[in-house]
Amino acid sequence: MTRRDNGPGRPNGQGKRGTGGFGPVRKRRSRPGGNRPDHDVHTSQGERLQKVLAAAGLGSRRACEQMIADGRVEVDGVPVTELGVRIDPSRQKVAVDGLPVQLDDSKVYLVFNKPVGVISTMEDEEGRLSVGDYTYTRKERLFHVGRLDQDTSGLLLLTNDGELAHRLQHPSYSVPKTYVAKVPGPVKKGLGNLLREGVELEDGVVKVDDFSVVASQPGWAMVQLVIHEGRKHVVRRLLEEVGYPVEELVRTQVGEIRMGDLRPGNLRAVTPDELARTMKLVGL
Repeated sequence: MTRRDNGPGRPNGQGKRGTGGFGPVRKRRSRPGGNRPDHDVHTSQGERLQKVLAAAGLGSRRACEQMIADGRVEVDGVPVTELGVRIDPSRQKVAVDGLPVQLDDSKVYLVFNKPVGVISTMEDEEGRLSVGDYTYTRKERLFHVGRLDQDTSGLLLLTNDGELAHRLQHPSYSVPKTYVAKVPGPVKKGLGNLLREGVELEDGVVKVDDFSVVASQPGWAMVQLVIHEGRKHVVRRLLEEVGYPVEELVRTQVGEIRMGDLRPGNLRAVTPDELARTMKLVGL
């Protein structure tokens, strides 16, 4: 893939999959002789299960064979311990340690650390710097899940998976989002309880799921909020209503996907573990 050097903060296209995994192997007793399950999930014209798992980014072929032998893998809800099993990734469902595995390699899931000043659109009619300016080298038609206002930085999920994007944004799934805000300090005791109980805004009551002060210096403080609301500017409006206007705001997590130490303007692939846990969170 040809890359364009745009200086600091510009993206380098990332692969579809991360390398991560599902944590350390938990030993389980395999079935004697590796017998087939009562409900046969084997598809003679399919691909070997360990090859499918490796292609999904869960580890090397050998590591995936060990997952199968340890009884960590299910196909269509049936535990599989035999290395010779073949499956059809286009129609069968696979889980590792109870978490679903995305087998459709046409789907792309990227974490983008949106810098301040970037517009949350794939293309801006006024020519302002937008999310699309960081993904122009990719061949897939990507879209962002939700928005961050121009003055807010942090995690945006980019994907071409419409169903996952829909569920992550739908209020019925109550997907938690974590923000860190810089506000005037010090923060009074009892603010967290107030925010958890709920604050009346012009469009209704807003409650946070969690609140903590993560840093405090004379004149300012850094606070962390976990909230599942998706209303426009809800974090800024909420903190201003209780007397703490936001000076800086960063989103650090959506569902089970964390921004980590990703630098502003950079992209990374969502790891298989993050994706599996997020899909489980929204019932996929």
